[in-house]
Amino acid sequence: MAGGTFDILHLGHLHYLQEAKELADELVVVVACDKTVREHKHEPLMDEDARREMVGALKPVDKAIVGSEEDKFDTVEEVDPDIIALGYDQRHEEEKLKENLRARDMEDIEVKRLSHHSHELDSSRYIIRKIIDWYSMKKELEKAEEEED
Repeated sequence: MAGGTFDILHLGHLHYLQEAKELADELVVVVACDKTVREHKHEPLMDEDARREMVGALKPVDKAIVGSEEDKFDTVEEVDPDIIALGYDQRHEEEKLKENLRARDMEDIEVKRLSHHSHELDSSRYIIRKIIDWYSMKKELEKAEEEED
């Protein structure tokens, strides 16, 4: 099982899911529900169903589901994975996650932190920053052209 927001799909997501798929025969991906994204990150650009559909279409993914609004461990119980794959930059503390799993009698689930595959645009923040920089540069060029006229 792997999870994430997946608001702007990028190479970091693809590498994460490819590596997660190598750990097991079946990869179930939990896409964070809109409520969770709002609470922990930002207003989602795409709604949870669109994000789930996009992730579900990726080759390494066998099944994509939207996570519980109430308790993420409800989703873990529903999926009943052998392994939870964490992305290199996900904020989950591995020991705290294992502790919560033990408290719910799910101590047999292995938690693995996956590696970082560096690329210029391997995060949504980098992509957004590049778009903002491009737009700002474009506006400056347009302004300079207007001043020349």
